[in-house]
Amino acid sequence: MTTLARIEDAALLTGQGRFLDDLDPLPGTLVATVVRSPHAHARIRSVNFDRARRCPGVAAVIGPEEVLATLKPFPLSVTAPTPYYATATDKARFVGEPVAVVVATDRYLAEDAAELVDIEYEPLPAVVRTDKALEPDAPLLHDQADSNVATDRTFTFGDVEGAFAAATHIVTRSYSFPRYSSTPMECYSVVADWRDGADGPEVTAHANFHGPFSMAPVVAGSLGIPTSSLRLIVPADIGGSFGIKSAIYPYISLMALASKHAGRPVRWTEDRLEHQIASSSGSDRLMTLEAAVDDDGVIGALRVDLIDNVGAYLRPPEPSTLYRCFGNITGAYTIETVAIRARAVVTNKAPTGLNRGFGGQQLYFGLERLMDDIAVSRGIDPADIRRRNMVTADAFPYATPSGGIYDSGDYHRSLELALDNAGYERLRKEQRVARENGEWMGIGIATIVDPSATNIGYVGLATPVKDRTAKRGKSGSTEHVRISVDPQGIVTVLLGTVPQGQGHATVARDIVAQHLGLPVEQVRPRVEMDTASTPWTISSGSYSSRFAPLLTSALLEAADRIADIIRVAGSVLLQVDPASVELADGTVRVVDDHERSVEFRHAAGLVHWDPGSLPDGFSARLYEEAAFTPPQSKAASRTDQINSSLCYGFVAEVVVIRIDKETLKITIENVSSVHDAGTILNQTLLDGQVHGALAQALGGALFEEMTYSDSGQPTAGTFMDYLCPTSAEACFPLTSDHLETPSPLTRLGAKGCGEGSSMSLPVAIANAVADALAPDGVDITSLPLHGNVLHQLLHTTKKGN
Repeated sequence: MTTLARIEDAALLTGQGRFLDDLDPLPGTLVATVVRSPHAHARIRSVNFDRARRCPGVAAVIGPEEVLATLKPFPLSVTAPTPYYATATDKARFVGEPVAVVVATDRYLAEDAAELVDIEYEPLPAVVRTDKALEPDAPLLHDQADSNVATDRTFTFGDVEGAFAAATHIVTRSYSFPRYSSTPMECYSVVADWRDGADGPEVTAHANFHGPFSMAPVVAGSLGIPTSSLRLIVPADIGGSFGIKSAIYPYISLMALASKHAGRPVRWTEDRLEHQIASSSGSDRLMTLEAAVDDDGVIGALRVDLIDNVGAYLRPPEPSTLYRCFGNITGAYTIETVAIRARAVVTNKAPTGLNRGFGGQQLYFGLERLMDDIAVSRGIDPADIRRRNMVTADAFPYATPSGGIYDSGDYHRSLELALDNAGYERLRKEQRVARENGEWMGIGIATIVDPSATNIGYVGLATPVKDRTAKRGKSGSTEHVRISVDPQGIVTVLLGTVPQGQGHATVARDIVAQHLGLPVEQVRPRVEMDTASTPWTISSGSYSSRFAPLLTSALLEAADRIADIIRVAGSVLLQVDPASVELADGTVRVVDDHERSVEFRHAAGLVHWDPGSLPDGFSARLYEEAAFTPPQSKAASRTDQINSSLCYGFVAEVVVIRIDKETLKITIENVSSVHDAGTILNQTLLDGQVHGALAQALGGALFEEMTYSDSGQPTAGTFMDYLCPTSAEACFPLTSDHLETPSPLTRLGAKGCGEGSSMSLPVAIANAVADALAPDGVDITSLPLHGNVLHQLLHTTKKGN
C-alpha cells in the first residue's frame, strides 16, 4: 500500500496532545496522594487517620477499613489463595504497596496530610529470590496458602519419555531472565467519580490505559457493581504504555472508593518514583530446558520448566506471562514432543504484568540460548543448527504439539536473508582473525516466531481441565470498528484501539480511503475508547499486536457494507444496475464508461436527503459496525492444547558485537534484522515498530533490571540506578529487511509486528556475547550484560579455573 505521512504527529509535535493530566474531564475534582508501605513484608497493626483528616483542605482519608467495607478482592485468573485488594489490608507485601489514600483540594495539601497518616507495622521476614521463595521454610506471603507457589501446572504432548530414552545426546541448560519495565513518558493517571444512583452505584473513570475492555469486568468485580455500571474512558494520547499500564486498574478502584468518601471526583497522577517501585514490570523467570538431540543436532523432544516470579500477588492478567506463547512454545522448530511445567511464585517484590513482547522475551531467551548451546555441544555452526530444525516452507499451516497453528511463513528464506545482509561468512572470517589478535568479537543469531492477535483463551490453561466450568471457556480475538458517512460524503472511522505511537489512525484512514475510492482527506479517523459508547467485547483493545491482523479486517468488513450502500445510491443517480458501478477517484462510476459518474458525496447525500428514491426494501443506512472474530481462536481443548494467537510472524536477527578488554564495554557493530509480518500495510510505520522494539530490547539486554536487596527494598528506584538506553546507545548500525508471506486468516494478509524484536534482540545479543567470550570459558545464562556483570563472570571463570 502507499506510504503516507502520519496524521497523528502534528498535534504531538506542536504541544497539542491531549493527555489525561492536561484534561479536566469532571468538574470539581479533588486531588489524591497515595500512602505506601516502606516495608517489603509487614503486618499492619493499627491505622490512625485523625491528624490527617483534620488538615486544612482534606476531604477524605481512606485505608484498609474502608477498602474492606466496600471493595472485594479482584477476580483472579486462577483459584489461588492470594486475595488481592486495591490496598494492603492485613499486611503489606511489597515496598510501595498502597495502604491509604489522602484526598484534598490540591496535591500539595494531600502530600502534607499524608505525612500525618499514622500506621503501625510489625516487620516480617521478606523473600525476593525465586529459588528462596520455593524453599519449605521460606517466609509465607499469604497466610491462607500452603506455599508461595500460586499456580503449578504440567503438560505433556507426545511420547516425551520415549524420545529422551532414544536420544543419542541430551542437552540440559538453566537460564534466568531479569525483571525489567517499560518506562512510558507519562505515568499512570486516573480521574474517578462515584455516584449513588437509583439502581445502585455508578462509576465513571478516565484512565490512560489502551485496553480498558479487558479491565472493565475486573474493576467492576472489585467494586461489586455490574460492568454496565462502570464507564471507562481513555484519552486519545496516553504517553506510551508498552503493556505496563494494564496494571493501572487497582488505582481505578481505589480512586473510585476515594471519590465515594470525598463526595466529589478524585484525580490521581503517579510520579516517577511511585511508578518505578510500585507500578508493574515484566516477570523475572528461572527456566530449565532439556533437549533430546541426535548426532546431526536435530531435536526430537523438549522439556521446559518455567518459574515466574510474579511479585506479591498473582495480579490479573498473570499468570499470562507463562501462557501467552504456549502455542509457539517450540519456536521456529519442528519439535514434535514437548513436556512443560509452568509455575508462578509470589515474593516480596511489586506485582508483575504485561511488558512489550510479554512471555516472548523470557521464552526465547531460554530457547535460543539452548539452540546455541546445542550447536556448541555438537560442533555445529549456530546458523546451521537452526537450518536443520526449522519448519520448512512447504509445511504451512504447521501445527505445533501444544496446539499452535502457524498460518504462513518461509523461515529458511528469512534466515538466509538476515545472514546475507550481515555478511555472515565474511564475519566468521573476521572473527577468526580477531581471536588470533586476542580480541573479543561475537556473532549472535536469534530466529523466533512472532505471535500476534492473541487469543485470550490461553488464560484458561492455568486452570486444570477438571476445574474448568463446562461451556464457560474463555477465547477470542475479536475487534470492532464503526464507519459512518455524513451528508457531505465525509467518512468517519471510529477506532476502539488507543494507539501508543503505532499510527493506527493513519493506517485506518489509508485502508478505508483506498477501499472506498476516496482521497485520504475525505476520511477522518477518530480514536475513542469509552466502554459506554465504543463497541467492544472482553478481548478488544490495543495489545499483543492486534491492530494489523484484526482491526483492519473489521475495517474492511464495515467498509464493504458502506461501499454496497453507496453503489446502490450511485446507481440510482446514474440509472444503471448497481452491479455495473465501482468506487474510484471520489466518484461512483460505470465500470465500462468512466465518463458516466457521480461524486461519492452526492451518492451519500441521496441516502441522507432522499432515501425514498432507494429501491424498495433497501435500508437507508450509512452507519456500519463490524466485528472480526476469527474462528481459529478457540478456548483451550480438553487435552490442554490451544492456538494461543491467530497469526504467527517471524524474525531473524544477526548481531555483531565487540567487547573492549579494558573497559568491558559492549559495542554493537551491526544488527541485521528480517521481519515477516505478512502483508506490509505501511512500510514507514512497520520500520518504526521494528526500531522501537529494538530500542526497548536493547535496554533489557544491556542496561535495565528492577533490582532488590535481600530485605526487599528496591535498589533501582530512579533513573540514576535504573539505566535506560538513550538515543546514543540505541544508535547502532542496522540493516532492516522484510519478507512478506501473507496470512490466509486476515483480510489483508497482515500480521502484527509491534513486539518481534523485543523478543529476539535480547537473546541475539546474549548469543553474541557468549560467542565472543567462549574462548575464555565464560557461560552466559542471564541478562542484563553490562560491564559489572561481565567483570563478575570473567572473575568467577578465572577463579574456577
